[in-house]
Amino acid sequence: MTSPTRPQAEPRSAYKVFRPIDTRWSDNDVYGHVNNVVYYSWFDTAVNGYLIERGALDIHAGALIGLVVQTHCDYFSSLAFPQPVLAGIRVASVGSSSVRYEVGLFADEPGDEAKPCAARGHFVHVYVDRSTRRPVPLPAQFLSVLESLK
Repeated sequence: MTSPTRPQAEPRSAYKVFRPIDTRWSDNDVYGHVNNVVYYSWFDTAVNGYLIERGALDIHAGALIGLVVQTHCDYFSSLAFPQPVLAGIRVASVGSSSVRYEVGLFADEPGDEAKPCAARGHFVHVYVDRSTRRPVPLPAQFLSVLESLK
């Protein structure tokens, strides 16, 4: 029986695009660090913010919406308020209606540039028609934006 490979923290160079994340007082838990559930919110915020800014996603009126069907996170070191965070984003795979996004979360303070990610994870979005909730092929403009994340 082989044991699974232990996840490793990655450097910033493993990611294509970066987005700043501001921590909030309420992100910390009683142990003095950002609670684990907040990391998943940051994944969603970083990816969707990028897609919206690039014109690939219209969360209010677009016909296409992304539904999370899988998510995972590995934690390597703590982050805490008021520490600024940098979310690195990349695309690992693209299907006809789905995308696997990978995100690394980094402390973003002077002197931290060489430190590996504090956490890394992924989530898979299946893109569906807003009204029918059935999977739809990814539009050309959307695919074009994803290219910048590969």
